[in-house]
Amino acid sequence: MKNFNSRAWAVTLATLSCAAGSVAFAQAYPNRPVKIIVPFATGSTSDILGRTIGDRLTQVMGQPYVVDNRPGAGGTIGSEFVAKSPADGYTLLLSTAATPITASAYPSLKYDTGQFASVIVLTHSPLGFAANLNFPPKTVREFIDYTKANPTKVNFGSLGNGTSHHLTGEKLKLDAGISMQHVPYKGSAAAHTDLMGGQIQVMFDNIVALLPHFKAGKLRPLAVSSMKRHPLLPDVPSLSESGVRDFEAVAWFGILAPPGTPKDIIARLNTEIARILTIPEIRQRLVDGGSEVIANSPEAADKFLQSEIARWGTVVKAANIRLE
Repeated sequence: MKNFNSRAWAVTLATLSCAAGSVAFAQAYPNRPVKIIVPFATGSTSDILGRTIGDRLTQVMGQPYVVDNRPGAGGTIGSEFVAKSPADGYTLLLSTAATPITASAYPSLKYDTGQFASVIVLTHSPLGFAANLNFPPKTVREFIDYTKANPTKVNFGSLGNGTSHHLTGEKLKLDAGISMQHVPYKGSAAAHTDLMGGQIQVMFDNIVALLPHFKAGKLRPLAVSSMKRHPLLPDVPSLSESGVRDFEAVAWFGILAPPGTPKDIIARLNTEIARILTIPEIRQRLVDGGSEVIANSPEAADKFLQSEIARWGTVVKAANIRLE
């Protein structure tokens, strides 16, 4: 019994020591600069958002939070760098809707997207579903009927192979049981020009990018990709309410950390970033840009990431998408 008590006491001391060390680590964090890896180019939406969050974290955390752009391969270069970085809170990833897509679209990934430590989901924003003015269908129901009757006559544009815009179109094909031909572009401007010119008939794109064309009467809004209508397009139905049951696809941004990052660090980052998202000018800027501020818990953020990996994995497999 004496030996047992000694062992139990040793275990208790070790546990308390680890807990104390963890608390001390959290209290000391950060004691040097932190990198926010943005896996896309300078000037991109993710870059701007990363710098906004980084600047505010610098003010409240007492150490620089510096954006480090590492673009390439659909965001996988930057993501791999973070996945293989020390799990100490000093390297973070600005994640996007592309993050879960690449988990299945890139078969040669050298990291497991599902193992990232989720810090927070910053925002969601649906895509608009736009049509050429001369395209006969005026509603989603008419679009589905027309596409089923003319399976080779509908081309849909996107901002590139494997992008969320592309995969949202592929998901619509899958969920509505229709056929469309994909035409990738290198940016919104070229795609919008061809959409207005009739070279393609429909496309998904960010609402704020499409809004000027809708207001000018140059493109027709058929739907939005969220479950509910969007405040910037209150008269435009969602795909779900238009008959494509439970359809949802959102562009989003979040913060991830390397697998195994201490929960104390994750919790502190979550608290401070959530506070930043309540700052009126930041929140309003995001809302004006078509986003809904989410600011959820690490647990909810991880549940969302896992659901996104599963959602897009199904679409990637059905569409036989393989990227390198």
